[in-house]
Amino acid sequence: MSFDAFAPAHRIAADIRDGAISAEDVVGGFLKRIDELNPTINAFTDVTAERALAQAAAIDARRAAGMALGPLAGVPFAAKNLFDISGLPTRAGSKINRAHAPAARDALLIERLSQADAVLLGGLNMGEYAYDFTGENAHDGPCRNPHDLARMAGGSSSGSGAATAAGLAPISLGSDTNGSIRVPSSFCGVFGLKPTYGRLPRTRSFPFCDSLDHLGPFARDVTDLAMAYDLMQGRDSHDPACAVRAIEPTLPTLKDGVSGLRIAIAGGYFATDSMPEAQAAVAAVAEALGATQVIDIAGAGIARAAAFLITNGESSAFHLQRLRQHADDFDPETRDRFLAGALQPTAWYLQAQRARRWFHDEMIRLFETVDLIVAPATPCVAPELGQKTMMLKGETVPLRPNIGLFTQPISCVGLPVAAVPVFGGGLPIGVQLIAAPWREDLCLRAAYALAEARVASVKPPLASCN
Repeated sequence: MSFDAFAPAHRIAADIRDGAISAEDVVGGFLKRIDELNPTINAFTDVTAERALAQAAAIDARRAAGMALGPLAGVPFAAKNLFDISGLPTRAGSKINRAHAPAARDALLIERLSQADAVLLGGLNMGEYAYDFTGENAHDGPCRNPHDLARMAGGSSSGSGAATAAGLAPISLGSDTNGSIRVPSSFCGVFGLKPTYGRLPRTRSFPFCDSLDHLGPFARDVTDLAMAYDLMQGRDSHDPACAVRAIEPTLPTLKDGVSGLRIAIAGGYFATDSMPEAQAAVAAVAEALGATQVIDIAGAGIARAAAFLITNGESSAFHLQRLRQHADDFDPETRDRFLAGALQPTAWYLQAQRARRWFHDEMIRLFETVDLIVAPATPCVAPELGQKTMMLKGETVPLRPNIGLFTQPISCVGLPVAAVPVFGGGLPIGVQLIAAPWREDLCLRAAYALAEARVASVKPPLASCN
């Protein structure tokens, strides 16, 4: 069997278990693609080739000996470089961190996938300290969109979205504080899952804003997304935010469909009248899911403002010592946002937390009447690299903060979201499928139904990225 970089991860694992292809051939094939394509796309900052080939050889040896292999046997994956990777300094997209000592141990989510026999290929490019929606890293260079190399991959999990879209890794890991899984998923045209806040442990990952940080997977296939998510579930006491909940597998329910679910379209704040690509994508998804009811999510704008203030307050406090000692080593745009947060009055932060609690309670009440909400992920397709402004509702506004227009209110209150890619006039754009806390299964069921109907789909990247 020949190597196929775009085969679903679950099919790769099945072929390796059956002996149709070796883990070494699969891993070697992906490493060759990275060597050929990464200089153009710039998705990887570190490639752990020796480690990956050694693990692949061990998997093949176990198969030859008749030993059982894990559910992701030989499947390559990669992780945003704010995840600890044994033997590498945890960059978190920064210049400052690369002087740190190498991590002694992998991040817990990397360990859990490795225990399922997935094979780590390396660390991925990202926005500095995750404070970014563009993927234009000042230290490692911009990550380019595989569907148009002149465009952004989205941030801050830029490398995760780009590597998955370009066929450099079937599964990747990212983080989402204000939209950093959903934005790259939207711009790069792949599936992404931001779980409920507290669902997946963040142990041995570099924080951005503790009360908003989530970790989650990207994939080209919904079954792969659910499988990776299920394998990473489980409480860990080292992350105090990680909830004490039983593991709730989503893979067995993936094909249950959406019949009987109360699905609504987010209107009001989430209206897309002047955003043609987003409007068309939401309409296509809503029609496929049978959603006709439009609901106004009251307070979404307030929640977004609260997310800004909470992010600024917590992140600037965390980085205050670095700002004092290494101010010149920051990307100036990141540094200035941290400095602004350091000057923010404490009263603003406290009021933002009160607003956050109010909006959370409003959303919980809303989910008494609906099961799933359809909303745009980004207001536009991927902008061009270097672009500083965008048109939004008839006004010219700064690009960087407004990419997260539709993602910030949702992550502010920790709701689970699946981002699904829709291709319209050429470039992809994402749609959010939003559920009540702990109902990732509903998000993934709807994503699977959309994929089966070919409304949500992943397409090959540019010929130059094949």
